[in-house]
Amino acid sequence: MSRVGKKIIEIPKDVKINVTESEIEVQGPKGKLTTPVPPGVTFKLEDGKLTAERQSEQYTALHGTARALVANAVAGVSKGFTQEMDVVGVGYKAELKGRAILFSLGYSHSIEFVLPDGVTAKIEKAQRTITQYQTTITLSAIDRHLLGQTAANLHKLRKPDAYKGKGVRYADRPMKLKPGKTGK
Repeated sequence: MSRVGKKIIEIPKDVKINVTESEIEVQGPKGKLTTPVPPGVTFKLEDGKLTAERQSEQYTALHGTARALVANAVAGVSKGFTQEMDVVGVGYKAELKGRAILFSLGYSHSIEFVLPDGVTAKIEKAQRTITQYQTTITLSAIDRHLLGQTAANLHKLRKPDAYKGKGVRYADRPMKLKPGKTGK
């Protein structure tokens, strides 16, 4: 039994859904997304509620996955998604230049990261709980998958150091630092 697949998706009033056999098109105030529907799973729209059903027990995994993807599309076009990334370290910088972010991350060269279509960024310099000076990058998108992949690509530019915590890291994930060498 798929617990996620059984959940009903509530459709907000300002969101329109077009259900076909192979895909679901979701249109809302923030944009339009299409989600593919795997074979063996069907969706029914009744009274502003969308339900996912599977043909047999063979499609249990796809049932929950397809329902979650459609729920993310509905949430994306109505509210949108955001992800905060912190650039931590002395001399580490990030600047927004049009559709690209220009990073200075301690390498011998600067890195230009071009944002994919559908993802927007906002950069703020803030003093947070981390003692080092940092820059916060707020990524926004309606597609949750694209937003997560973009955040992962930013994280890969300079993974946080295990001892000092310097690098590009997720703002909502705590990081436990290793103790350094102890002198005698």
